[in-house]
Amino acid sequence: MRQHWIVCFPLIFALCAEPRHAGAQTNRASPENVEAYRLKVAVNEVSLTFHAADAHGLPVNDLKLDELSLLDNGKPPRRILEFHPLQDMSLRAGILIDTSDSMQQNVSADRAISIKFAQRLLRQQSDQAFVMDFGYLSKITQTWTNDQAALAAGIRQVVTGRENPLGGTAMLDAIFRACFNVFGKVDHAASGNFILLFSDGDDNASHASLEEVVDICQRSNTAIYAFRAEPVPSFFSFGPKTLAELATETGGRVFPSDDSEAGIDSDLRLIEADLRNQYRLIYNPAELKHDGAFHRIQLKTPERVESVNIRSGYYDRPR
Repeated sequence: MRQHWIVCFPLIFALCAEPRHAGAQTNRASPENVEAYRLKVAVNEVSLTFHAADAHGLPVNDLKLDELSLLDNGKPPRRILEFHPLQDMSLRAGILIDTSDSMQQNVSADRAISIKFAQRLLRQQSDQAFVMDFGYLSKITQTWTNDQAALAAGIRQVVTGRENPLGGTAMLDAIFRACFNVFGKVDHAASGNFILLFSDGDDNASHASLEEVVDICQRSNTAIYAFRAEPVPSFFSFGPKTLAELATETGGRVFPSDDSEAGIDSDLRLIEADLRNQYRLIYNPAELKHDGAFHRIQLKTPERVESVNIRSGYYDRPR
């Protein structure tokens, strides 16, 4: 059997955390928004989702529970409550485009990829998306909609430098805001949620930490799929590492933004396959202490599964 590491979206918390100084600016999550994000869920249940693919990259949609082996912190679950495939799921997408100074040469191409997604992959009957422009500040240029023309118009409003009155990039704050204020208000179990992120990953102005952003993404069941711009030549950058961590910890992927047109088409189809074809597994862990500790999930799958698109663990949050 193949072995993969998963971070699940836990159902063991009742209230999400906010980043340090989160209420400092109007474009970030604020304390008055916290009540709106309260989750009415059962305690001591963990719900995780994952996507399985074969050697050709095609979804494996016929897995049975007895083909899987699950460990939570090295221990089998006390009880499996539910396991079923989620096929042809609707999508909820947040399109986040970095317009800071280091991204000036990329914004036009990023807008083109975003419009291609909106026009080719978004289903008006079932899917919705919103658009956010960010630099030092962030601004939603189009709220949730299933209208492809409205999305394209919102994407075209994204321009370099408009959200940079003070210079700098607050990418992590923008992602936190998107997950807390926007994805936090949708039904996490009813759709495939993801952020289509366009950035070089460099961040020098955020109040939220990487750990806090990963946590809020997990809580809102939102995966990050990043199109990575290459850092400025000769400039030492932590950006690629940051994007890789965000994608790995939330169950997404990182793609090169300078890929060919055929490559970008393939990347977008891969995102769609990941999110429309998933499995949900809900279980009672053998042990939960509600002490904030991190639980690592180990999942073994049969040999016919070549890859699993997953996350890497969860935090055992207090009640």
